[in-house]
Amino acid sequence: MVWGGLLCNASSAKEKVEDAESIFPVGERRVYLCLDGKSAIRYIVRHFRKAEIYPMYEFDKTDIKIVNLLLEDGRMSASEMSRRMGDISERAIRYRVDRMIEEGVIQISAVVSPEALGLNIKADVWLEVEADKVLEVAKKMAAFENVTYVACSIGQNDISIQVVAKDTSEVYYFVTEVIRKVPGVRKTTTSIVPIILKDVYQWRVPERIANEFSEKEII
Repeated sequence: MVWGGLLCNASSAKEKVEDAESIFPVGERRVYLCLDGKSAIRYIVRHFRKAEIYPMYEFDKTDIKIVNLLLEDGRMSASEMSRRMGDISERAIRYRVDRMIEEGVIQISAVVSPEALGLNIKADVWLEVEADKVLEVAKKMAAFENVTYVACSIGQNDISIQVVAKDTSEVYYFVTEVIRKVPGVRKTTTSIVPIILKDVYQWRVPERIANEFSEKEII
């Protein structure tokens, strides 16, 4: 549950799908890119896989190298990537990046860090909701400006969200006076997150996956 960064996700579908699928895409991954420790702007790349909307994109080891470089610096130029990779032209890199964007595999944009706006408190909130109200409540949660993440889950809780706020009293008010009064919400559990030891912006395409693609190419 995070805010800003590298987000791999298609921003729009080519055709309408069911509400649940359009709001909570299957296999969504969020990867956040921190350009430096104090930047208010974070560049993002989103990735998700959804066979019902997009055909499966066929990655190779070169694509993975390009994506990892963009994860390192979302503003990196094709010429710099070509220089660092050494075995591919600038033109070929631009083609691959454009193709991945067109296929909905990556999207590059900018997001504001909430801390830069004085929203220094993060809280994870889990909601227990009436069975026939899950999607309706989830949509309402997604509409709140101070909610940075919304997902449906299977298990003890039905919906998980992340809230950003200026202080804990603001979190308390939002949970008790807003969330709990939404029709269908039975129970909430809130956890303040003071320290994040590993955030998703530190994620890279795992080496084992890159090796698997390399082995396929050799075969």
